[in-house]
Amino acid sequence: MPRRDSNVVVSAFTEDQVARLTGISLGQLRYWDRTDFFRPALGYENRRAAHSRIYSFRDIVCLKVVNAIRNDANVPLPRLRAAKEKLRHLGDDLWAKTTLYVLNRRIVFFNPETDRKEDVETGQIVLEIPLKVVSGDMEAAVRVLRRRDKGSIGRVERDRGVMSNQEVIAGTRIPVRSVKAFADAGYSIDAIQKEYPTLTERDIKAAIKHAAA
Repeated sequence: MPRRDSNVVVSAFTEDQVARLTGISLGQLRYWDRTDFFRPALGYENRRAAHSRIYSFRDIVCLKVVNAIRNDANVPLPRLRAAKEKLRHLGDDLWAKTTLYVLNRRIVFFNPETDRKEDVETGQIVLEIPLKVVSGDMEAAVRVLRRRDKGSIGRVERDRGVMSNQEVIAGTRIPVRSVKAFADAGYSIDAIQKEYPTLTERDIKAAIKHAAA
């Protein structure tokens, strides 16, 4: 019988669960997979099949960091791709095991060979860093994955420890501004739910109304 490790919360996650844990939309996850920027640990050749993308715990920790850099700090995707290429020697989990920073929408990392913080693309030394991106306690988020309180449905909240103090749908890590952006782009409530399957109609309407106000 395999040994059960009490420190492991869940070993595999569907893309719906990943979207809820990280705040990344399904469309973005699928685009990153399709363009080979971030592929799940287990992906079937037929990506149209149900559960054809399965993510590992390491994947979601990495994706949380990537989300903070791409969506919170607004670092352009080409720079993220360039950083991935430059740091490829660190392995697939480079986003999780490397301390990364963001400075003026550029990615900076601590280079142990030079004992300096350097711009990933140019190699230039950076002296001051205004924002540190860390993986955080993803295990705690996994433990509450299925514990969303019914009272949180249809509410918006702000928590200093969640998504850099952004307003999110209560009980999730999905930013209100992301839902509003889809609505502004002409997405219907049903279409937005396809991007964020864990959200209810009440959640989406509350986010749109709150953002508009």
